Amino acid sequence: MRILVAEDEVLLAKSIVKILNLNGYAAKAVYNGVEALISVMSGEYDMAILDVMMPKMDGITVSAEIRKKGLQIPILLLTARSEIQDKVAGLDGGANYYMTKPFDTRELLAVIRSFERTQTTEETKLNCGNIILDREKMQLLSPTGCYRLSKKEYQIMEMLMTTFGKGIKESRILEKLWHADEIETREIVVLYISYLSDKLQSLHATIRICPVEDEFFLKEVENDI
Repeated sequence: MRILVAEDEVLLAKSIVKILNLNGYAAKAVYNGVEALISVMSGEYDMAILDVMMPKMDGITVSAEIRKKGLQIPILLLTARSEIQDKVAGLDGGANYYMTKPFDTRELLAVIRSFERTQTTEETKLNCGNIILDREKMQLLSPTGCYRLSKKEYQIMEMLMTTFGKGIKESRILEKLWHADEIETREIVVLYISYLSDKLQSLHATIRICPVEDEFFLKEVENDI
């Protein structure tokens, strides 16, 4: 799980990143709200931890902007303010949880684990166009048939469908689906994309995988039945 930590107190940000990395997460820090929003919208992160009082853009505004743009990653707000109206504003703005500083590391890790459990129990089917991705059976279905996907095919298709219309970099796919000790290059991503594209065409899908420079995204097209 890749986690963005947006906190303008540099020492605290680095401390949180270190704790998360030691507990098996891949964390990175930024130090203002604008950087936070740009980083989250890149699609590279699975969760965001946002300080409320940040320069350039506060955490509540960042959270609201993320939701306006349709991204549904879990958001945890951190703040030194404990007033109920601040908590209400943060949660109404799109945050999933609100923690007051100073906080206990055990609570922080417990909240992250709860986010992970929620993500794994989401709806078992994803829909884009006339295509359904069955998460339980790892099947790609349309009104004309279905395919059982390999693990990597399924993972790539899930990434594309959950970010429909937004580009995903080849490097992001490699980083997320292949371990660092596996020697792979962009060609392996292109190969799996071609497998999926062939399956979509065979299923007479109304969606296509489109390459743009070093990114791929799903686009709705006319059905070719």
